[in-house]
Amino acid sequence: MTARLNLFSNPTTTTAKAAGYFGKASRTILEESALPAATQKLVVLRASQINGCGYATDVWSKNAAHAGESATRINLVAAWHESTVFTDAERAALELAEQGTRIADAAGGVTDDAWANAAQHYDEDQLSDLVMLIALINATNRMGVIVRQRGGDYQPGMFVDTAH
Repeated sequence: MTARLNLFSNPTTTTAKAAGYFGKASRTILEESALPAATQKLVVLRASQINGCGYATDVWSKNAAHAGESATRINLVAAWHESTVFTDAERAALELAEQGTRIADAAGGVTDDAWANAAQHYDEDQLSDLVMLIALINATNRMGVIVRQRGGDYQPGMFVDTAH
């Protein structure tokens, strides 16, 4: 499988300009949110796994490892329901991320129970950041999947000035 298109090959295109704004929004959440950094990485990794985005799964698993996350926790994100290595707050965030990512699969979207569970662990600002983070990673994943952006070559820190 080869990539269909490089969305960022020409920095003067409308897409590249829009991506700059998108990247700034992503960086704002990732760098300024009071949501724990580990939680952020787990959430974006899980959404990327669900969406089948090899590129983002590569980026976020490597970024988590680079930030000191254990291999056990990274490897068990896909099976967080059946594991003991996540806190109750992380589990609530992962549940919200899964339901927010699988909206098309769930007739009711995010359940009231999932929202209430997350609200027990995060304040309103953190919940807002979590919602925005889930929306942004899902949009990023969709772009990557549509153009078949492949994973495997990412190295932590290679996009210091971008949203990756």
